[in-house]
Amino acid sequence: MVTALGDRLRVPAFAGRAGVARRDVTPPPGIRTRNWGPAETDVADGVHRPLTLTALALAVHEGPGGDGGPMLLLAVDATWWRRVDDERRLRFAVLDRLGLDPGRLLIALSHTHAGPVLCAADADLDGGALVPAYLDRLAAAAVDAGAEAIAALAPAVLEWTAGRCTLATDRELDLGGRAVVGANPAAADDTVVVGRLTGADGVRRTLATVVNYACHPTTLAWQNRLVSPDYVGSMRRLVEAATGAPCLFLQGASGELAPAEQYTGDTEVADRHGRALGHAVLAALDGLPPPGTELGLAELVESGAPLAVWRPVPSSPSTELAVRRSVAELEVRPLPTIAELAAEWAGIDERSRDERLRRARHLRDGYLDGGDVVEHPVWAWRLGDALLVAHPGEAYSQLQRGLRARFPDRPVLVLNLTNGPGFVYLPTREAYRRGAYQSWQTPLAAGSLERLEAHAAGLLDVLLEEGA
Repeated sequence: MVTALGDRLRVPAFAGRAGVARRDVTPPPGIRTRNWGPAETDVADGVHRPLTLTALALAVHEGPGGDGGPMLLLAVDATWWRRVDDERRLRFAVLDRLGLDPGRLLIALSHTHAGPVLCAADADLDGGALVPAYLDRLAAAAVDAGAEAIAALAPAVLEWTAGRCTLATDRELDLGGRAVVGANPAAADDTVVVGRLTGADGVRRTLATVVNYACHPTTLAWQNRLVSPDYVGSMRRLVEAATGAPCLFLQGASGELAPAEQYTGDTEVADRHGRALGHAVLAALDGLPPPGTELGLAELVESGAPLAVWRPVPSSPSTELAVRRSVAELEVRPLPTIAELAAEWAGIDERSRDERLRRARHLRDGYLDGGDVVEHPVWAWRLGDALLVAHPGEAYSQLQRGLRARFPDRPVLVLNLTNGPGFVYLPTREAYRRGAYQSWQTPLAAGSLERLEAHAAGLLDVLLEEGA
C-alpha cells in the first residue's frame, strides 16, 4: 500500500443526533427466577447487582426526526422470552406510545440466566404471580426511557473500534462421545465491538459506550439465589466509572459461547468475568484518538530512520442512517410431539423434565404454524460507517464471523435475542452432526444458520448500495 502526506487512518463513525436514558428494572424479591432445571429454588431472595434498561436514540441532523424518524435501541438486562405474546406486548407498547416505525426499534436482551422469568403464563407457579406486573413495569420503563432518549436528541458523534476479550470459550464439549454444554479448548470468537458516543457541542463529553460481545451470561446457575445481570453488571460498573456515562451491552451471536468457569453460585466469579470484559472495553477505547478526530500523516522527519508522523486531525464522519426489516424463510425439522418428548425424558429428574417440557411448549407457540417453513425476522441498520444485524434467535458465532468477513472494512454488530418472534437456537451444520444440545432443542432444520447469514448479508448489501 502506497501512502502520501495527508492520508488518514479513518475512524468509522456516525455524525447526527443522539439521546440516552436509563431506568432501573430490578424486580421485587420473591419473583420467579427458575431458569435452570436443577435449580435449588424457584424464586430470588436478594439482589447481586441491579438490572437496568438503557435507551439509545439516533437520528440524522436535518428536520425534527430526520429521514423516517428516530431509531431507538433498548438494551435490557433480561433472560429470554418464553412466549411470543409477552414479547409482542412489550414491543408493541413502545411502538404505539412513541409512534415508531417497526423497523426502527430494537429491544435487545442481555440473556442473563439470573433474572426473572419473562413469562406471564407462569403466574400459577411459585413466584410467578409477580411476573405479569413486572412485565407491565418493564414495558412502562421501555416507553419512558425511549421517550426521554428521543426528547434528548442533540448533535453527537458515535465512533467505533474493536478489541479482544478471552472471556468467551466454545461450550461444545465431547465427553466420552456425548455432546455436553461446557468449555472445550477450541478457539472461540474473541471480538468485542465498542462504540464511543460523544457530544458534538465542542465539549466532547462522553454520552454513552456501546459494547457488543458474544458470551452466554451463565456464570451464575442453579445454585444462585440472587437476581443478577451476571458478568454484564461488573463490566458496566467498571466502564461507567471510567467514562462517566451509561454503558449499553448488546449480546452477540453467542449460541455456542460461554465462560469456561461457569455454573456456580459465587457472584465474585461473575464480577471477575465482568472486569475482564470491562478492561478489554477500556483498552479499546484508549486506542481511539480524541473524539471527533482521526490520525493524519502530517510530516516526514529525518532521524536515524525516516519517521512518518501521524497526528490527530478533524474527522469527517458519515451521516447515513438507514433501516431494513425483513424475514428469512427457514426450514423446520420434523418435531416429536410433547408426549414423545415426555417419554424420551422420563429418566431424568422430574423438575428438570418439567422445565424442558414447559420450554418446548412455549417455543412452538406463536412461532411455528405447522408448516415446513417459518418466517424468522431480521433487522438491518446502517449507523454511518457501521452495520448492525439483529434477530430474536440464538445464532452461533458463525453468523458474526461470516458477516464481518463479508464486510471487512466496516464495524459489524450482530445482536442475538432482539425483538421477536423466533427465540430459538441456530446452530452450525456440524453441531447437528454431533448432536449438540442446541441442535435437538431447536425446531429449525440444519442449514438455517447459513440461510440466515446469507439473508442478513443481502440486507446489508442493499443498505450500502442505497447509500452509495
